Amino acid sequence: MKNQYNKTITACFLGYISQAIIVNFTPLLFLFFQRSYQIPLSRITLLVTLNFGVQLLTDLCSVGFIDKIGYRASLIIAHLLSALGLILLTVLPEVLPSPFAGILISVMIYAVGGGLLEVLVSPVVEACPSDNKEKTMSMLHSFYCWGHAGVVLVSTLFFHVAGIENWKILAVVWALIPIGNAIAFARVPIASLMEEGEKGLSLKELFRMKLFWILMIMMICAGASEQAVSQWASTFAEKGLGISKTAGDLAGPMAFAILMGTSRMFYGKYGDKIDLDRFMIYSSCLCILAYLGIALFPIPQLSLAACALCGLSVGIMWPGTFSKAAAALPKGGTAMFALLALGGDVGCSSGPTLVGMVSGALDDNLKMGVLTGIIFPVLLLSGVILCGKTKRER
Repeated sequence: MKNQYNKTITACFLGYISQAIIVNFTPLLFLFFQRSYQIPLSRITLLVTLNFGVQLLTDLCSVGFIDKIGYRASLIIAHLLSALGLILLTVLPEVLPSPFAGILISVMIYAVGGGLLEVLVSPVVEACPSDNKEKTMSMLHSFYCWGHAGVVLVSTLFFHVAGIENWKILAVVWALIPIGNAIAFARVPIASLMEEGEKGLSLKELFRMKLFWILMIMMICAGASEQAVSQWASTFAEKGLGISKTAGDLAGPMAFAILMGTSRMFYGKYGDKIDLDRFMIYSSCLCILAYLGIALFPIPQLSLAACALCGLSVGIMWPGTFSKAAAALPKGGTAMFALLALGGDVGCSSGPTLVGMVSGALDDNLKMGVLTGIIFPVLLLSGVILCGKTKRER
């Protein structure tokens, strides 16, 4: 019974690699877009905000239609939109009067696909029969990190060999992965999240639960803690260290992604022997120290090392919160996963946006921007502690 769902879980892993592609490929081109299309940094920041903002709206709207059209159709649509956005990114900036408008439209299209993937992939894996769902969930989310690292490594090597001006070729190549996975999801078995005859909790029922709101705030902070550093790591490395783009991408976002994936894979392998709450508390404390290091270390190389350490610290935050929600509210259903994904995307949008806005207001001082973002891991730490207390009270 379980073996027939191995292909489903593999397709879900590739779904998160597709998600990693659409979230992390374009930020590698931020400074290139800035130079080539004369787009100011403040408008580049809007691309990050819009990407996660559209994903957020998609999360919200998906509650009403996923159960109606089914998970299979929704997953196929999600992957095809992800691929379409990447392909249009190579075309629209050249054919529209405003290159920025072309980039914006392309980002909006693949952001809808990314929003759907965020809502769909985790509950599909949660529904698959497995011995330890927390371990499987952490392993699933580690594939986002390996996708992130792969995007940075392959893209950096491509830019170095072929030249960054040929980025459009690579964008089309990356689009082949979600296209292939759309075909896979047309064939693999998909289990139901709820038992036959059962109904998931309604929005009204979820909104009445204190525990749900704590989990929601934790998801917001998990997304913000991760992306506030991740989305700016490449720019930080280039500007802060004055090094080449190739070295900046390898030292910044790739190191961040590898350590984040390592954290998730570690829990994915040994999670049955580790207390999740304790692991999340220690990780939150490490994240706070990493933020302080990025902002306050006087030596740029040490700040960059703190960026990488931040990746290790945020690894468990997103999948850990999903696992806690699935265990604490087993009848949450599609609505709960959609709202948690929405919360995560609120954080993914607000984290980098806050850093960008504060940095811009302080003469592009990214260090001070990151220091402002320390509020997110502090709130997450508080949420983990409060969540434990609320569960004991129940």
